[in-house]
This record gives sequence, C-alpha cells and structure tokens, in this order.
Amino acid sequence: MADEERETKPFKFVTAGFDARFPNMNQTKHCWQNYVDYHKCINVKGEDFTPCKQFYYAYRSLCPNSWIERWDAQRENGTFPARLDA
Repeated sequence: MADEERETKPFKFVTAGFDARFPNMNQTKHCWQNYVDYHKCINVKGEDFTPCKQFYYAYRSLCPNSWIERWDAQRENGTFPARLDA
C-alpha cells in the first residue's frame, strides 16, 4: 500500500492531570489511589458511569501494567489489600 493511500486517524493522548494530593514526582500513590477510586466508583455507579472513566484513564497512564495485572488478580482472588465497596 502506498503512503498516499494510507488512512490517518486522529489520536487523542490522555494522561492523568495534576492532583494536588500528589505533588511529588513519585506517582506511586497517585497510581494506587486512582486504581482504588475507579473500582470503588464502578462498584457503586456501574461501568457505564462516565465520571468513573477519569480514574480509569489516570491509573492506566500512571501505573505499570504488571501492577495492574497483579491487582486485578488479587481482586479476583479476594486478596486485594483495600476495600472497594462504598
């Protein structure tokens, strides 16, 4: 396929915005809090509740995939170290 035939689509790059609770460069706590807040939000409001997505986008941009995979496994096994119900 020639370069002029390729279709280009706009790409929106989304990252977590500034959060005054986490002013330092180390964003570990920011990552953790957004992961917890997202799961608390969807447990109360459901996955289709649009405001929950801000937490999702934040933790997906801040957290390493290996952490997310481990936390997801812990949630499934009932060993996650935080309460996610309201």
